[in-house]
Amino acid sequence: MTSSDALPFPLDILYQDQHVVILNKPAGLPVHTGPAGGPCVEQYFPQLSRRKDGPWLAHRLDTETSGCLAIALRKQPLLTMQQAFATKTAQKTYWAVVAGGPTTDTGEIDLPLLKQSSRDKGWRMVASPKGDAARTSWHVLGRGAGLCWLELILHTGRTHQARVHCAAMGWPIIGDSLYGTQHPQGLHLLARSLVLPFTPPLSVTAPPRAGMTAALKACGWQSDDSISHPVSGV
Repeated sequence: MTSSDALPFPLDILYQDQHVVILNKPAGLPVHTGPAGGPCVEQYFPQLSRRKDGPWLAHRLDTETSGCLAIALRKQPLLTMQQAFATKTAQKTYWAVVAGGPTTDTGEIDLPLLKQSSRDKGWRMVASPKGDAARTSWHVLGRGAGLCWLELILHTGRTHQARVHCAAMGWPIIGDSLYGTQHPQGLHLLARSLVLPFTPPLSVTAPPRAGMTAALKACGWQSDDSISHPVSGV
């Protein structure tokens, strides 16, 4: 028995069957262990499956982003999900609360993104014509005093895409210490829903974490009480 086997599973499972697990990743927990070590999603994999071949991350989320994270328990569903993400047949939707907000209710951001590094400041992504193509659609779900609640669809999967695109438009995501300003409740970005093209399709929705709810309520959100998350045993 490993040390992780002895621990109670600490992460919220939104969906589980014999092929795939969808976790509600908490903000602040990286998916991989960094150079300095520390907790990460992968350290709990032995508690999801005792098989030697797996589990595997099907995609990634930023450390400070919460919400839907897909994990494959078998090799074939891993390949299916990787193909779906590569061909954009998997549907990922994000919620963000931003400062200010767009003047219209729908739109699209088409700004290439480039990784920029410096010895003193580390690395970040910047909008640059020399970067990789990046496209984000947005739709306003609600507005509050100085805040805006957005639904974001990332048509490309660039690092920090939602964060850089919102900041470049002049409405940074609340709590983004890299591209905006810090907030006591952290980054207000949620991987809200995930639809995977299995047969039948799998659709999973993540509730907002507690630290986001005050800003969401200020923009008109009420609750997620009607949402259920079926979980079946492996």
